[in-house]
Amino acid sequence: MSDDVSGGSVARLLPDVDALRLALDGVDYLADDGTVMALFCAARLGQPVLLEGEPGVGKTEAAKALAAALDTPLVRLQCYEGIDLAEALYEWNYPRQLLAIRLAEARGTDLAEDSLFGDEFLIARPLLAALRHDGERPAVLLIDEVDRADDDFEAFLLELLGEGAVTIPELGTVRAAQRPVVVLTSNRTRELHDALKRRCLFHDIAYPSPERAAEIVRRRVPGSSRTLAEQAARTVEQLRALGLQKPPGIAETIDWVAALELLGVQAVDGPAVDRTLGSLVKYADDQRLVRSSGVVGPP
Repeated sequence: MSDDVSGGSVARLLPDVDALRLALDGVDYLADDGTVMALFCAARLGQPVLLEGEPGVGKTEAAKALAAALDTPLVRLQCYEGIDLAEALYEWNYPRQLLAIRLAEARGTDLAEDSLFGDEFLIARPLLAALRHDGERPAVLLIDEVDRADDDFEAFLLELLGEGAVTIPELGTVRAAQRPVVVLTSNRTRELHDALKRRCLFHDIAYPSPERAAEIVRRRVPGSSRTLAEQAARTVEQLRALGLQKPPGIAETIDWVAALELLGVQAVDGPAVDRTLGSLVKYADDQRLVRSSGVVGPP
């Protein structure tokens, strides 16, 4: 694929990987090298990218940051079990269609069936809205937690991912004037099909190092002290080694430091952890394990 797939304006804005790194840094997203490269290729090649990783490592934020860096709309589709085309792609405005039929009957005029299935009666959901975006740069389409959707929905996405188009029975094939930059995320709750993965670039986002996590926290919690952020990041890394049901990610670390700052806590210790544990650990069994682990000392 050429740069033209995603629009020449993207190439001018992001001439190289370092330009994207600086743009992401400018919107306070500190990405590792692999994430920057994956997003750069997705934006410049017009090829979807699948970001996998544990919850809370910044997959969704990566798509948001990319949209901000490109100064283009983010169109988000949150996946869940049972999601269908009416919620993801389009649906017809049935009340408006019925009103048109009644008006035609009142006027004694014939209303052709085809006239009921035009743009004025079409409600665009996220996938169609992203395809129809006509701005200077393509929209960023975030298909979030695709692993929560079922197999049928995953199969439906193949046309969009492979061809930048979707088929609507009443209208035919709708093809994007400029392909959206598609970012899919997965928490690995189930294995995705090979057909979907073949159509995507792939990157696994790991937990950041304590040093980078501390810097991310300080960006997201303005005014937070470096000492507290570094202590929190190291503590979270230790907690992940406990085998928790839901290890805390960077998102929980940010929430935790914000709570500590709000309470005027100067340093991470047992009492501080005990008072604010609900910001960091979200399962009762995990909280009991943390409190009994000795990682942060006695409460």
